[in-house]
Amino acid sequence: MFSMTAAATRETLGFQAEVKQLLDLMIHSLYGNKEIFLRELVSNASDACDKLRFEAIADAALLEDDPDLKIRVSYDAGARTITISDNGIGMSRQEVIEHIGTIAKSGTREFFQQLAADKARDTNLIGQFGVGFYSAFIVADKVTLVTRRAGLGPEHGVTWESDGRGDYTVETTARASRGTDVVLHLRAGEDELLSGSRLREILHKYSDHITVPILMQKETWDATANKQVTTSEDERVNQASALWARSKSEITQDQYDEFYKHVAHDVEAPLAHVHAKVEGRLEYTQLFYIPQRAPFDLWDREHRHGIKLYVRRVFIMDDTKDLMPMYLRFVRGIIDSSDLPLNVSREILQQSRDVQQIKTASTKRILGMLEELAEKQPDKYATFWRTFGRVLKEGIPEDYANRDRIARLLRFASTHEGTDVQSVSLADYVSRMKDGQDAIYYISADTYEVARNSPHLEIFRKHGVEVLIAYDRIDEWVVSTLTTFEGKALQSVAKGDLDLGKLGGEAAKQASAAQEEDKPFLERIKAALGDRASDVRTSDRLTDSPSCLISDQDGLSTNFERMLKAAGQDVPHSKPVLEVNPGHPLVQRLKSETDDTRFTDWSHLLFDQATLAEGGQLEDPAGFVRRLNELMLTLAGEGPSRIWMPGS
Repeated sequence: MFSMTAAATRETLGFQAEVKQLLDLMIHSLYGNKEIFLRELVSNASDACDKLRFEAIADAALLEDDPDLKIRVSYDAGARTITISDNGIGMSRQEVIEHIGTIAKSGTREFFQQLAADKARDTNLIGQFGVGFYSAFIVADKVTLVTRRAGLGPEHGVTWESDGRGDYTVETTARASRGTDVVLHLRAGEDELLSGSRLREILHKYSDHITVPILMQKETWDATANKQVTTSEDERVNQASALWARSKSEITQDQYDEFYKHVAHDVEAPLAHVHAKVEGRLEYTQLFYIPQRAPFDLWDREHRHGIKLYVRRVFIMDDTKDLMPMYLRFVRGIIDSSDLPLNVSREILQQSRDVQQIKTASTKRILGMLEELAEKQPDKYATFWRTFGRVLKEGIPEDYANRDRIARLLRFASTHEGTDVQSVSLADYVSRMKDGQDAIYYISADTYEVARNSPHLEIFRKHGVEVLIAYDRIDEWVVSTLTTFEGKALQSVAKGDLDLGKLGGEAAKQASAAQEEDKPFLERIKAALGDRASDVRTSDRLTDSPSCLISDQDGLSTNFERMLKAAGQDVPHSKPVLEVNPGHPLVQRLKSETDDTRFTDWSHLLFDQATLAEGGQLEDPAGFVRRLNELMLTLAGEGPSRIWMPGS
């Protein structure tokens, strides 16, 4: 979507729809915190310098004749502009179009569907997305970007310009030096930013930790003119030392928070952090953060920009998958190694035993932080669990070495609490187990409501036995992998035989006696169902419902089977067991039925009811409706239904 202008090298291009929406939201939602524009643009400049430093390890010619990387901030009161310049990696024409004109990230559309007119809420959502370059439009009504990628000739410079509304221009231009200048043409009413002291104040507040020197022209007081005047001498505004390399006692909480906002491009402070220096055979520093909110692309398992790798304070890369397991992809921060080579490649990372050791230790460090949070700050841990709990659960099937530690961090809904809030730990459950109980009981379903109302819970409610409610999609993988906890087996209430004799007194014995007494009746139901059920038996699970379906102890649950089929997996069909409640009026009425056709229909009706009760779908909905109508008419004292139904 573009039109060529008179100049062959100049294009007018339209912003991607999502960019226009983000720009509009940025201007209106973040205006109250407008000074973050400088933090974001300086962070981008710092990243550009880091990337050049890394690429120059393999190709020193990229540094040209300017090896000292730096960022410069300046202003022109007459022109009402602020300029942020760097001599970092720069961009080519195509990179400018790809990185600034579009947001080429998975999940972008879903992110924007969440946006509403609630400005406070939208501000938080922007924090999930990452602010970046577009924050310039908070204070500017026009932005000009001039850049040239390192390694390209001066004739390959690019000028990008836009007012942040519908489109932007891109033009090839001559640029002698590599790097990028971002020129902000300030909106009316933003003149207070045209001050050296104000810009320094913002840089000290947000960017003191940046490892690249940030330079401004020194200002002195001119008594004759009665004002500050700019000199030709440069001065460094920031400390330009790696924050993580300092002693923890020298770093304030505000400094930790601002560094997090830099590495995560977030507008909110983190939920928690851990900072450690490891010494021994390997020496490295870890600084990890847990965000307050989930990034919009949390569920994109291929998007990995959480941990930045440094070697002796030199930035190496920020998109490696080898420093953190997938289930901890929400963690942000840095690892700075003293032992890895500066020219480390992704291939070396994948094969390096040292990297594997760092990854293992980092994983344990984060799990330790979460354990401390759960123990000492349960309210914060509850916030963490609501945001990242489903991701952490992925660690149960993925990380065998830390499975027990992750299991202690899990939280579930429970019949003990009576709400869908996942607040019950496995340790909480074990502490409340009844005398004689030797298993941790759980039920899994698509939704909390389906699980809460399941007939499988009836006997447990009757005897006051707690059942965990697992309704996240990942839970099926969790419980199929985590078979025990502290010596207690995890047992699905919908699978296999339940040994409730120690809990239910005579209930199990009575059910066994009923099973033998009703054997001919049960065999008749099984024959009527044909190949729909592997067996039919009386139930010691049910007190109020007429029937339920049971899976084999070692087989897939019916809920898991449905999930796999919905995901396109070829799953062998397993026949469930139909359990019937011999004391229920419908079952008793069926037992006395002599008409074979009606007996068959009502047997199928019991099976279909059990399928619906656990959230399943019927293979023949019209047949179910027909049978249900006939049952209601018969029980009401009427003859066979004369109402025509599809399939009748």
